[in-house]
Amino acid sequence: MRKPDDDKLDRIVAAARRAAEQRELGYRERALKMYPWVCGRCGRTFTRANLPELTVHHRNHDHDDNPADGSNWELLCVYCHDNEHSRYIDHVRGAGYDAPAPPSAAATSNPFADLKALLAHGKGEA
Repeated sequence: MRKPDDDKLDRIVAAARRAAEQRELGYRERALKMYPWVCGRCGRTFTRANLPELTVHHRNHDHDDNPADGSNWELLCVYCHDNEHSRYIDHVRGAGYDAPAPPSAAATSNPFADLKALLAHGKGEA
């Protein structure tokens, strides 16, 4: 069995610590420290075991808007987060209401076809 390279191991640990510090600077880690681990919609509570299922939702849907006070964030479970984005996409797209109407078939009957004859007939009887 080979002896582990202590220098290599130290570099790996240092890199892992730097990566963890970088992640802590991210908005997700800041939001997790700032807010209780509860879904803002359904109220589901989270622990370290299921924390990856808790997401940070940007209230104004702008992922670049990350104020230090967290006022643009809310914690949502993956299901509520997906639902929120689906609702937003439907709202933006108009849920298909702005799509052109399908072409309709041409009318095959004319309800006024014999109107002139009926009017003439009515005048002649009076």
